Amino acid sequence: MNTDAAEPAEGISDSATRAAHDLRVVFSRLRRRIREVARDEDLTPSQVSALTLVGKHGAATASALATAEGVRPQSMAATLVALTQRELIRRTPDPDDGRRQLVTLTDAGRARVDGDRQVRDEWLARAFEERCSEEERRTVLDALALLDRMTRRP
Repeated sequence: MNTDAAEPAEGISDSATRAAHDLRVVFSRLRRRIREVARDEDLTPSQVSALTLVGKHGAATASALATAEGVRPQSMAATLVALTQRELIRRTPDPDDGRRQLVTLTDAGRARVDGDRQVRDEWLARAFEERCSEEERRTVLDALALLDRMTRRP
């Protein structure tokens, strides 16, 4: 990979610094490529992200979605209006607080999220099948197990 990684901080090996840098670069490229695969020309990246978030976590308030996405509530409101107009989400009164509304996926929204996920999963599986040997795939699985262990909280 790239040897232009930043100088290691004190007490951190060159290999750990390089691994961190290279992983971040590859992860960013992989994330962009996966997003391109199921690119929804009729939805903005913000709309796709909000739709995916609702699909993953279920019913949520607009403010919870804004917080999760790191955007202003007004921005999320505009995103949700567009998704509502496309009949991908619905808003219903929160049974615990009638002043709030819960955002959920419609059947069309669920089909869209599931279809996009399947397209991305199939692209990635096909890339592994066509570009990697069985041994390389096992190496990736071993590396993923290490990354999973590294990212778990103690």
